[in-house]
Parts: sequence; structure tokens; C-alpha cells
Amino acid sequence: MSDSFQFEAPASAEILIIEDEPKLAELLQKYLAAAGYSSRHVAHGDDAVPAVRARLPDLVLLDIMLPGRSGWDICSELRSFTDVPVLMLTARVEENDRLRGLELGADDYICKTPFSPREIVARVKSMLRRNGHLQRVAADAPAASPLAIDETRLQASVRGEVLTLTPLEFRLLKTFASAPGQVFSREQLLNHLHDEYRSVTDRAIDTHIKNLRRKLEPFFPGHNAIQAVYGVGYSFELPE
Repeated sequence: MSDSFQFEAPASAEILIIEDEPKLAELLQKYLAAAGYSSRHVAHGDDAVPAVRARLPDLVLLDIMLPGRSGWDICSELRSFTDVPVLMLTARVEENDRLRGLELGADDYICKTPFSPREIVARVKSMLRRNGHLQRVAADAPAASPLAIDETRLQASVRGEVLTLTPLEFRLLKTFASAPGQVFSREQLLNHLHDEYRSVTDRAIDTHIKNLRRKLEPFFPGHNAIQAVYGVGYSFELPE
């Protein structure tokens, strides 16, 4: 894969809209269709998780204030079984609400007031491009690699044995595995951690990498899978 490769989200990408205002949902579907995406609409909170389980979408647009289950509860349950991108839509502008959504696992957060379907579609495109690129690069990894990344379960395994990782450690390992041998700066690693980890600092990255390295070591005795590159950052490579 050349360095100039750029992933564009396919036109067949499907967006699940979880929104109880029918006119707003209809407007979003029209704008998404114009951008080349298909969509489904769920109007009741109780139907949201079953809809995701029935057919995993490429991205979820999730309102917070819903009849039945709230967007908070839905987002929390989604993160228990899938890493599908979640863009939360809400009329609430308080910072605490925004932070709560990110802490529960939402990838981004946008206010409905003022409502801008163009901005929402732009956010959708950006999130699909980022998520799809990581999946595409991971798919290009050698088939013989002893490391397997399961994004739907947020799990990583070595030769079939599941690693016990925190969500942040999983995202770090997924980033490293997407490009073995590439040197990542701390800033690049932070950019791959999604918005819910925006409070993570450069020094905290070092600590998480130390913990991740320790968890990998028993599977590769005598081999340091994550190498520190002085003055630059870190690279990742497994023994052949």
C-alpha cells in the first residue's frame, strides 16, 4: 500500500439514525442520501440496540433525549459489544452533558441548535473516513501475524488467547498494528485515540504504552514489541 493511498468512505456505507423527531430524521436521511449514504431510522430508544445488533451500521447518529431508553444508556450498551462510530445529537449544550457522552464512548458530539444537516454530514464523512482507513490498513496486515484485532468486540488476541486490555490500550494496539514498523509520534498516537480520550497527555501515553508492552511480553519472550525511538515516539513490530 503506497503512502499516497487515501480511503474514501464507500457510497454503500449505512447510517443508523436514532431520533424521535420524524421531520428532523427525514431531513437527515435526505442529506445523507445526497452524500451517497444509505440510512435507517429508529424513533424509540428501546428499539435502538436491537436495530444495531440486527444489522451493524457503519455509523450511528444518536439523539440523547428519546422515548424509552436514553441516548446515554444506548451509547453505554453499544460500547459493550461494538466499536461502531457514534455521533451524538442533542439540544443540550452544557459541557457536562458533552463530557458525559464522550466518557460513555461517543466519538463526537454535535448540538442541534442551530441545526445544520450539512455540518452533520461533514462530521459523518470525517468519522467514516478515519474509521474506514484504520479497518482497511488492518485488513492489509499479513495473514500470518499472530496478533488478531477484533474491532466489533474491542478485543485483541495472540494465537487465539485474548489479551486483557483497557479500551485505551486496545486503541493504541490497534493503531500500532495498522502499520508495523512505522514510527508514531506521541501526537499521532493521541490523534488516534478518539475524542473521549482528549484529556490524555503525552506523559500518560508513555505509561499506557509501558502497561501494553508488559501485557505483550509473555507472548513474545525476549522481544520488545513496542520500541521507543528516542526523540520521536514509538514503533511496533512482532517477531517473524
